[in-house]
Amino acid sequence: MPLYNRLKEYRARINVNQSEMGRLVGVSRQTISQIERGDYSPSVTLALKIAKVCGAQVEEIFRYEEQDGEVDSHER
Repeated sequence: MPLYNRLKEYRARINVNQSEMGRLVGVSRQTISQIERGDYSPSVTLALKIAKVCGAQVEEIFRYEEQDGEVDSHER
């Protein structure tokens, strides 16, 4: 899934490590690490919690890009 994120950057801005971020949003350090590496896509709820903790909009931290050949649902 082509979901990109700037979580590491935003986490650094508020000066928290992965463990602290996990505690603040209710997940493990490993989950935060997986999100930052792009190995795990957070739920909408988790993305909203992360954005709130970072004082940002979801779209500032997470970005979805369609891959070649994917059809936008609005084009169907």
